[in-house]
Amino acid sequence: MERFVIAITRTCGSGATSISEILADQYGIDMYDRKLLSLASEESGISEALFASVDEHVKNSLLYRVSKKVYTGELIPPESGNFTSDVNLFNYQAKVLKELANRESYICIGRACDYILKDFPNVLKVFIYAPKECCVKKEARRQGITEKEAEKYISKTDKYRRAYYKYHTGREWEDPYNYDLCLNTEGLTYVQCARLIEVQLAERFGVEIPQET
Repeated sequence: MERFVIAITRTCGSGATSISEILADQYGIDMYDRKLLSLASEESGISEALFASVDEHVKNSLLYRVSKKVYTGELIPPESGNFTSDVNLFNYQAKVLKELANRESYICIGRACDYILKDFPNVLKVFIYAPKECCVKKEARRQGITEKEAEKYISKTDKYRRAYYKYHTGREWEDPYNYDLCLNTEGLTYVQCARLIEVQLAERFGVEIPQET
């Protein structure tokens, strides 16, 4: 089978991780989200702890709200004072995603993967979402918190993801023109959602639909 990548962008509480896990199991491929930090650490020589620290820090900073640094593919050299900047850490994550796309099929959740791999063939760009009330109920159950707490958590998380995407791509996170498939998960099982993505892969790239297990 020819290599392919499923690049998933998602709203908090929409079920994207569960859908991705089903797809990864069906195709027998890896799924990358925070696991990407470990690979980027190996590639750059920068400690994984620093990647994780910066990843968490920027969620609580004003950085993405007041500036923009659209990714162009460059890497900042080790001798630079900006070698461990958030921008360069993103650049190394992007480098890893490109290298992976050249040697294997995989699923990536977030990390602006749809933009990073925009010039690669056989990349299915998927936006997964659901109505806010649906996401709130799911996230409240998942975390064992109140719906009010879940609503606050979702609002903060989606605000960060929206700003992160804009900062690194110059694009609007929820613009349907960025994606091949926009999937509303309300009223569907995760298996049904995975099946819709599998059909898209088959129709667009000729990827064989795996047998249901």
